Amino acid sequence: MGDLIAIDGADEDLALSKSEFLSQQEVLRRRSRRVKQLARLYKAHYWSLMEELKRKHKEYYWLYGKSPFKEDEKKNGEGNDGNELGFQLKCQISDCKEKAMALTRFCHKHILKDSNQTLYRGCNFPIKSGQICKKPILRSINPPHCPVHAQAAEKHLQRALKRAGLNVPSPSKLAPKLHVVVAEYVRQIQSKRRETQRKSASKIKVEEKPTEVEYIPQTC
Repeated sequence: MGDLIAIDGADEDLALSKSEFLSQQEVLRRRSRRVKQLARLYKAHYWSLMEELKRKHKEYYWLYGKSPFKEDEKKNGEGNDGNELGFQLKCQISDCKEKAMALTRFCHKHILKDSNQTLYRGCNFPIKSGQICKKPILRSINPPHCPVHAQAAEKHLQRALKRAGLNVPSPSKLAPKLHVVVAEYVRQIQSKRRETQRKSASKIKVEEKPTEVEYIPQTC
């Protein structure tokens, strides 16, 4: 058992312990004294837990997070303190020097290589023709864009709404309703389709230009 905590004003309580009745002032003073002591104990315990949390987080970050120190190649099969998890600290990608994330063999950059993980997915923002970003993001993020491309997508949407003559929402206001966004996307798709059809029709007209027929007079 832990050490017993001395109650503030225990001598006064002992003196009044044999009293048959207590005045209202004595009862309130005793309750106030004990509540204040309990609040101090709770506060001390809270900060003790916070210090313990900081220590645990530091250990976790050292084992699984990023560190400016690199593992010695000679100790690839042994951790800094000789624990059994040493072989899991380094990312399994051959040319990667980062440490693996907890409960996996890959770092955050290569976490999508882990076929068993279900926490992350790739950013689907198009960056080149036929290519997408694919940076790891949490699966709960929607739309599935990394922080950089989330800002880019928002800028694209604001420009599209501005071209459509709609009020561009400020960051402090709510985004436009879904049917407004869908209508703008449909308008853009139809506009591009009409432009493609117009170019195709112009090309066909040029190819179908009638050729001149030479007139040969008939002789008797």
